[in-house]
Amino acid sequence: MEKFFKLKERKTNVKTEIMAGVTTFLTMAYILAVNPGILSQAGMDFSKVFAATAIASAVATLVMSLLANLPFALAPGMGLNAFLTYTVVMGMGYSWQFALTAVFVEGIIFLILTAVNIREAIVNSIPANLKKAIGVGIGLFIAFIGMQNAGIVIGGATLVGLNPDWYMGPAGLAMLGLLITGILLVFKVNGALLIGIALTTIIGIPLGITKYAGGSFVPPAPYFFPFDFSQVMSLDFIVVVFTFLFVDMFDTVGTLIGCATKADMIQSDGSIPNCKEALFADAVGTTLGAVLGTSTVTTFVESSAGVVEGGRTGLTSLTVAILFLLSLFFAPLFESIPSAATAPALIIVGVMMMTPVTEIEWTDMTEAIPSFLCIMFMVVAYSIADGIMFGILSYVLLKFFTNKRKDISGMTWVVFGLFVAKIIFGAL
Repeated sequence: MEKFFKLKERKTNVKTEIMAGVTTFLTMAYILAVNPGILSQAGMDFSKVFAATAIASAVATLVMSLLANLPFALAPGMGLNAFLTYTVVMGMGYSWQFALTAVFVEGIIFLILTAVNIREAIVNSIPANLKKAIGVGIGLFIAFIGMQNAGIVIGGATLVGLNPDWYMGPAGLAMLGLLITGILLVFKVNGALLIGIALTTIIGIPLGITKYAGGSFVPPAPYFFPFDFSQVMSLDFIVVVFTFLFVDMFDTVGTLIGCATKADMIQSDGSIPNCKEALFADAVGTTLGAVLGTSTVTTFVESSAGVVEGGRTGLTSLTVAILFLLSLFFAPLFESIPSAATAPALIIVGVMMMTPVTEIEWTDMTEAIPSFLCIMFMVVAYSIADGIMFGILSYVLLKFFTNKRKDISGMTWVVFGLFVAKIIFGAL
């Protein structure tokens, strides 16, 4: 295990890696309930989507572990599942089979782009300061997700506001869990995030917030090739594929950069070790996921929870993959962990991912403004991809119009062109 995962080289050990893997899994286990819940609104069977989610996540994360040796986990991405249900099916009036066919085609395209190193080149083209900003932005984004999941912040007249009952119910439990986790971290307790999730879940039992989900412990079966190729030549199909492709590409790029930055894995030339293999993992996951009946699989920002716990190798992701497979047999138990229990871990991860902000060149406005916009738009637009888009667009334009064109690499120009194409394409 030491030789395969290079534990000593990355200054870690088996116990730390397994603890990190369990922590990552628990912070993202909500996807096992949320993803089937969203896709079932498109007419899909909840239990089949649950099985597809668990299997696709396990396989993709296993690829990440064994090929890339990185501590990152994958699962069907939030936002992309909503796009499938609320836009493609409910909004455009297409069947979920049509939507999954688009996801399948996207996965095949990703496999090709990864094989010819185009996606890796895109990752490496992100400027150094923007790489740091992406990590910070993801930290704020994941903390915001945690606050939303727990009901601490809710929609209102100002778009987002503090829940007036933030000290009660699930929100109050999450705030208590935040205090517990914070105290554990101050005292440097190993596995603080994991222990915090467990204690908060237990406290929620007498409060009536943690409830046994019920149901059978027999693993459900997924779909298998539920596709509709009858409209693959239509303009709508191309638009849907492009949207899945674009959002997933830059969500994954952003998450890899952010988590790798936090794990101190960014190399001297700005690249991520085994980046191609990491990108291959989400391409495999997306393709297999579509075959089994779930939306686009992507690297999860919650992976940063395991990184914060000390995860540095594929042993962390291997642990996550195993737990996803086991979840097939213990679905009712995993579904019983309330969002209020995982929210504190996500918020704390946000705190820990803020550190690169001090390394951004704030005195150079051609670096500072793009970095700031990247961070802000990730949160206010609720999208990692949109944050990267505004970061790249402003970076290239500011450099171009202030005679600093030499700072713009050829591949950065290509990424800039992709974002411009997206804007034009979206306006048509």
